[in-house]
Amino acid sequence: MFTPKYPRPDVAPTALTTPEPSATAAPAPALQESPAIARPTVQLTPGSALALAAGGGAVVLVVGAVLVSLLLAVAVTGVSVTVVAVVLRLLVKDLHKH
Repeated sequence: MFTPKYPRPDVAPTALTTPEPSATAAPAPALQESPAIARPTVQLTPGSALALAAGGGAVVLVVGAVLVSLLLAVAVTGVSVTVVAVVLRLLVKDLHKH
């Protein structure tokens, strides 16, 4: 039940042989792509390229603003912890004097 089931390996010819064309051989049919394999092509118009560039720029600005605000929050937290440490040190020093 829990053992993996591997697909059977493809059978490839062991020796490279080229088939000899016969006199009665029919011409090979043209290859047609199946709809599952065909990929649609993306065509960018100048308007859509401009919209794509504007959207990318907006994403960069939003991510930059978020990162700067996080950095600012860390800096403010560090300064406030430093101020609290200095005040506590002064209070402890004042208690030892009296």
